[in-house]
Amino acid sequence: MPHPPSLAEARRWFAEELRAICHLVDERVVEAFATVPRERFVGPGPWRILHLTDGYWTTPDADPRRLYHNVLVALDESSGLNTGEPSLWAYHFDHLGIKSGDRVLQVGTGSGYFTAILAELVGSSGRVLGLEVDARLAIAAERNLAGWPHASVRLVEGVVPVEGQWNAVIAFAGATAPPAAWIDALDEGGRALIPLTGSERWGFMLRLDRSAAGIGARSAGRVGFFPCAGARDDGEAAALANALADPVGQRTLNSLRRDRHDKDESCWLHHEGWCLSKCELH
Repeated sequence: MPHPPSLAEARRWFAEELRAICHLVDERVVEAFATVPRERFVGPGPWRILHLTDGYWTTPDADPRRLYHNVLVALDESSGLNTGEPSLWAYHFDHLGIKSGDRVLQVGTGSGYFTAILAELVGSSGRVLGLEVDARLAIAAERNLAGWPHASVRLVEGVVPVEGQWNAVIAFAGATAPPAAWIDALDEGGRALIPLTGSERWGFMLRLDRSAAGIGARSAGRVGFFPCAGARDDGEAAALANALADPVGQRTLNSLRRDRHDKDESCWLHHEGWCLSKCELH
């Protein structure tokens, strides 16, 4: 009878599976997922795993190898808060092109698992700052990230201004609009990922790219996310729901406008002070 894989082998197979299903091209992303111990960030097992059709189920035991699959692991089942789906973030980290030495702002640190992945990607010459609104999670993440001194966690209340400029801003909770504080934090050449979600947690991933010409915008796929405290508005959620009824227009997004203008046929999602527009940058 063959021996079960070691924990290191399980992590490697997990990372190689992500390489295949996400078509990863950055070897450093694969290595980060093969290196960071997921069991350090989800508490003692057995664990509650979320299946999107059947709901939560419990792993048969506390063997950490149970965690090295593309599954959502509950952090707070009562509120529906889970760790993110590995394949979703492996795909986006790969496409963001995070480099050694980059400064990454993470909104919604949770227990710190993906903060550690990001810390592996930026290396000791970079920095990752995680913002978290839940005091228990912030404390746990700070403890869990002890092995990555270039990653830190800050407890905040809602959306707050952030000092300095960042090469990447990545939100791990759903907003109804792209908050100005996160956009202002983007350095030139910086990239942002912001899940825009409606009242039922579902929406799309907004990708922003800042350049001298302005802020490019595009849809990066349908997503479902836990709501972001301080970044929710009923009026914006209703406007987003109406816009999502136009998937053809969604695919033609080109820019984020922050100038005041009247709504016209180039506006896919128009709101006071901002607009996701079909207009190209020049």
